Amino acid sequence: MKRVNKNRIRKDPPVRPVRQDTRQTKTAGGNFVDKLNAYRDLHAHALFSSLGRLIASPFTSIMTIAVLAIAISLASGFYILVVNLQQLTGNLETSNQISLFLRDDVSDAHANKLAGSIRQNASVQDVKLITREQALAEFKTYSGFGGAINALEKNPLPIVIQVLPKNTLEDKQGLENLLKSFQQSPEVDIAQMDLQWVERLQSIMAVARLFATLLNVMLGGAVLFIIGNTIRLELHNRRDEVVIAKLVGATNAFIQRPFLYTGFWIGLISGVSAWFIVTTLMLILRKPVEKLSGLYEGGFHLLFLSFTETLSLIGISSGLGVLGSWVILIYQLQHTKPE
Repeated sequence: MKRVNKNRIRKDPPVRPVRQDTRQTKTAGGNFVDKLNAYRDLHAHALFSSLGRLIASPFTSIMTIAVLAIAISLASGFYILVVNLQQLTGNLETSNQISLFLRDDVSDAHANKLAGSIRQNASVQDVKLITREQALAEFKTYSGFGGAINALEKNPLPIVIQVLPKNTLEDKQGLENLLKSFQQSPEVDIAQMDLQWVERLQSIMAVARLFATLLNVMLGGAVLFIIGNTIRLELHNRRDEVVIAKLVGATNAFIQRPFLYTGFWIGLISGVSAWFIVTTLMLILRKPVEKLSGLYEGGFHLLFLSFTETLSLIGISSGLGVLGSWVILIYQLQHTKPE
């Protein structure tokens, strides 16, 4: 018998316990996160790819954005014009005072009490008391009859209370009621105010606001049509791509996504461009307008679009871009079918 070499006997490796995979299967929460990430990636791709397509055809994009920027700047320009007119009428509002000429038997102390009670009225913005002595000194200074006034033994001028109501350009009925209440006061001899001037100013501002609103609606409609037509042409140029996407089972929402972002980019860039146009025009007009105001000893300053108004302008223009794209896509995709 042959001897078995013990050293040559292979020893079997020890049996190791099988490690169980401790990794957990994906839960519902994990699936939701994955779907959310995929949804985000799809939208990011559509967002930047649509911007890339606009940059790839610069001439067409610039022409479309220029037309839209002019239309939006006209709308925002008329809006800021009305805002400045309201500021101007606010300065004119101080001239719409109610003048109360008190009776001769009313003393200065009684007039002070009456002025204090008028200040507590919720419809009154400011009250100014002019005594007999102050009225006489002012009359001597500006009338040119100072010598004749000195010849009088008694001051003929009454005590005057000047009342500045609130919202004189908006609440005509409230002004009339306030004037009637002053006329019925036993201390008041005459209460007067030029309500016809207030009514004319109210009518002018109402017409200006209505005109600006109608113009903005018309220009907004023009922006919708221009963006819709631009997206229609883009969809026509990419019809083969859309048909192939439908053949492989793509949904309308998937097909619409890049076109909607194209409308968003067009509206956004147009809104920013319109803001630059309006701001540049206001900067050009600021010095001449302030110089004209200084010649009339006024403190009028042009108002620009505020930060909130600027964000609203850009947001509205972007929203119009998306809305115009969505409306035309709904119609066109229903009539685009694979042959």
